[in-house]
Amino acid sequence: MSAFNTTHYQPPFFILMGIPGLEAAHIWISIPFCTLYVTAVIGNSIIIFIIKTDASLHRPMYFLLSMLSGTDIALPTCVIPKMLGAFWFDSREIYFDACLMQMYFAHSFVVVESGILISMAFDRYVAVCNPLRYTSILTNALLAKLAFLVIFRSMLYVLPFPFLTKRLPFCNSNVIAHTYCEHMSVARLACADITANAVYGMSIALCGVFLDLLFIALSYALILKAVVRLSSKEARAKAFSTCTAHVCVIAVFYTPFLFTVILQRVGHTLSPSVHIIVANLYFLLPPIVNPVVYGVNTKQIRDRILKIFHLGR
Repeated sequence: MSAFNTTHYQPPFFILMGIPGLEAAHIWISIPFCTLYVTAVIGNSIIIFIIKTDASLHRPMYFLLSMLSGTDIALPTCVIPKMLGAFWFDSREIYFDACLMQMYFAHSFVVVESGILISMAFDRYVAVCNPLRYTSILTNALLAKLAFLVIFRSMLYVLPFPFLTKRLPFCNSNVIAHTYCEHMSVARLACADITANAVYGMSIALCGVFLDLLFIALSYALILKAVVRLSSKEARAKAFSTCTAHVCVIAVFYTPFLFTVILQRVGHTLSPSVHIIVANLYFLLPPIVNPVVYGVNTKQIRDRILKIFHLGR
């Protein structure tokens, strides 16, 4: 017990509780989560395969879409396999450093996806507002720079999370009331002041993702202004149709994110199980919806999917 009384004690591992209050239903809960995860991985892998193998899709919009699909595979993979291992095999232990790594990558891929959505909004802005200069503006060099900035920004934003957590002494408990190493769920186990963790986490939510959403809204305000000026209904309809899929993806990504942030801050009267289920769905809903949206709304991808599964002529 003396180790627990030291000011810098860190447990060798944490124990993931899962969904508090619903322990008896973990097996049943795991079935839809596993189904959604496998579907998301297969769906996004198909999108990446189609873009990679079809030369006509080697364009800026589809390059960004392939980045989005890759992120949509990585995002739930950071969380869901470990959760399923805990539910199916009672493998609830996660080493301290592995917990910090899971925390880092889970939060990083959220920021990466948000950055990709900004880049896609910029792509749609150029396509609608400057169509004649589209290929000259969105060059391969610019796309490479955008990809680098998206990844670098994510690394920079989230890097303090594991360091802020690692400095804390954990002398009360090592049981995380969650299915994965979510930043604040781990920080709340510490027997020390976690104000820095809470403030930085909220600042990333506000200054990071919310600012991204503001820039996307600005892009679409400019797109709407340009579309309204078009002379024919056919041109306006075509311009709107090029943005439909992206708008749906934005809604699917940011709506549960905002809901999750609000629940964490003001939803204290709700059962913890609600918070945790919503947090896990946040890792699954965008990855499973995105390939469906682009598969339905993008003719080239839709035709290739039908051809792959021999559903077309």
